[in-house]
Amino acid sequence: MTRFDRLKEIQRLDPDRDFLAVYRMSATLEFPWDHARALELALYRTYAVPGIGRLLAETAELTDRPQKRYDDTALLLDTVLEHGFDSVGGRTAVRRINQMHRSYDIGDDDMRYVLCTFVVMPKRWIDAYGWRRLSDHELRASARYYQTLGKHMGIKEIPDSYEEFERCLDAYEAAHFGFDEGARRVSDATLDLMASWYPKPLAPVLRTVSLALLDDALLRVFRYAPPAPAARTLVRGALRLRARAVRLLPPRSVPHYARQNPEVKGYPQGYRVPELGTFPTPGVRGCPVRHLKVTEGE
Repeated sequence: MTRFDRLKEIQRLDPDRDFLAVYRMSATLEFPWDHARALELALYRTYAVPGIGRLLAETAELTDRPQKRYDDTALLLDTVLEHGFDSVGGRTAVRRINQMHRSYDIGDDDMRYVLCTFVVMPKRWIDAYGWRRLSDHELRASARYYQTLGKHMGIKEIPDSYEEFERCLDAYEAAHFGFDEGARRVSDATLDLMASWYPKPLAPVLRTVSLALLDDALLRVFRYAPPAPAARTLVRGALRLRARAVRLLPPRSVPHYARQNPEVKGYPQGYRVPELGTFPTPGVRGCPVRHLKVTEGE
């Protein structure tokens, strides 16, 4: 198999009907590292919406147990991707996601925005730093995949195409991005978590690297001093050099899932999907509403 053979395979599929197969090949065979980084940035980006960032600060999950929150989010999304929406594991993962969200007063608009970040940020990251750009087939499949996830989550008025997801994201950010002290604490905890994955003496450098990858809107919202232009040029140039190197490598033959990422550290002995995530107690650690009873079939 040559470097572009899998893209040809993707283009032979119907992205509306075969969206899971197309998205899975793109995320786990063509761009596993890039997808992981893009989804990290997607989730981080949501903190800049005060309603989301403030709620995350109130729950204290991302400030007190950031590694577990990172692991659980990655593993729940990973389970759906690996096994599909109709599998036992996929249904269990979606049920866990819904149980957690139903424990809080989260608006449908915020939920839709988070879904938009999952569709839009991988394209923007891969177009900038991937070894090739995403094809139209991959963009259509990604939109269909997250439409399906959104429907399983009960989200209303889900965009119908990549272009609609992108317009929805940009409009929501323009209307809702703003500073919040709690969101800033969540942002700092996330940057500290990312730095903790590497030797401690590198922490200041890694924080600079992370800030160099943020756009000006995020830097303003969180009130971070912009990194030096030279730092941005160096970091982004290094990622583009990596992309050129990856382009010369033989294509991956075995899928790489998030559970295999070295950043997922909390379950060295394995994990059970029904036990992932949070189980909030009403009135404790930021849980603002009572639990809703969720039956096994939901």
